[in-house]
Amino acid sequence: MNQFSNHKDTAERNAREASNMRFISRLTKSTLGLILAGGSGSRLHQLTQWRAKPAVPFGGQFRIIDFTLSNCVNSGIRRIGVLTQYKAHSLIRHIQRGWGFLHGEFDEFVELLPAQQRVESSWYLGTADAVYQNIDILRNHNPRYVLILAGDHIYKMDYGPMLAQHVETGAQLTIGCIETPRDKASDFGVMTVDSSNQVMDFVEKPNNPASILGLPDTSLISMGIYIFDSKFLINQLIGDADRADSSHDFGKDLIPRLIKAHRVYAYPFRDTVQHRQAYWRDVGTVDAYWRSNLELIGVTPDLNLYDKEWPIWSYREQTPPAKFVFDEPDRCGCAIDSMVSSGCIISGAVIRHSLLFDNVTVDEGSKIENAVILPEVSIGKHCRIKNAVIDKGVMLPDNSAIGIDAKQDAKRFTISPGGVVLVTPDMLGQVLHHAR
Repeated sequence: MNQFSNHKDTAERNAREASNMRFISRLTKSTLGLILAGGSGSRLHQLTQWRAKPAVPFGGQFRIIDFTLSNCVNSGIRRIGVLTQYKAHSLIRHIQRGWGFLHGEFDEFVELLPAQQRVESSWYLGTADAVYQNIDILRNHNPRYVLILAGDHIYKMDYGPMLAQHVETGAQLTIGCIETPRDKASDFGVMTVDSSNQVMDFVEKPNNPASILGLPDTSLISMGIYIFDSKFLINQLIGDADRADSSHDFGKDLIPRLIKAHRVYAYPFRDTVQHRQAYWRDVGTVDAYWRSNLELIGVTPDLNLYDKEWPIWSYREQTPPAKFVFDEPDRCGCAIDSMVSSGCIISGAVIRHSLLFDNVTVDEGSKIENAVILPEVSIGKHCRIKNAVIDKGVMLPDNSAIGIDAKQDAKRFTISPGGVVLVTPDMLGQVLHHAR
């Protein structure tokens, strides 16, 4: 092959890639993203006592919902509605402060859609009902496609290729999916697909999950990501709202009915560079939340927060750099194999394999290991903390011991099945929120 042929092939390939990018760009501009962020997240126990699950801090300086919102913005989907309900104040405040940078003059927005009984006299009854109750807003925005997302998962994903597959297959509904161990699949919607990835069966949270053909220990689960043709979605929501036997949920009701009569396809979410399962975490339990945060400390974690090509956006307060003070034999302020956020002061304490959020102070003689410390926590002198999650605003007195004696911990705190100790201000009699 001569030099001219090489240049020609390269030019043709570049032209195809540019054409595909323009195609996806048109699709994303025609898409409205709706993020379901109204759940209570009860499996996180007291971490969601005063906040919705999507508002729970994650990764040192983010909230859980920042990952879904960042995926939308980075994918070119910049018309976004966030549906809120359960204890949404901190979530609403975070979005108002951190996500007001989109340009309304270009029809870009992050719109808050609280439960407000627009259509019915009830609050949101299920995921499908939440969208149905905002059907007038959906019609006013008049998108060609609707991307429905869960606001409580941690992952980085370009939604553009999924939209492209949706159009190319002629699907009326496309479901984002990943592979997971079969013994962990019962917490999700589990599907079976044919050789073309058309969905043949879908069961929400089955006791006996179906396995992937040829992989008896692996199931294909829904990520809670759905792409609908807009008009098709509206018709289906109206039909579901009229059904007395429906719980008005996408996974329990709509999807199982739709696959019987309509074109429903799965979109496998895979890392095309590494040729393996892409990173996706449901941090819905204390154990999963603790583990997923500590995974970020690794030398090369599966979730790269330092990726400039796919930044995670968030609201950031102006805080000073982290500070480590004292360098003496019996009191040395240091952090080893850890992540420490801005505003922290480590005063003669030792931090090992832990993640500290903003504005945490740790006094002399204290030792922290395998812990996730949320913002604005104050830890006194000579404390010992191990295998724990310490909630925002906790003030630990001197000589506190957490994660050392399980029997003593159980008297005051919540201990997860994996042995992680959850400590909140209320458990210590430190009332930050007054219910009445």
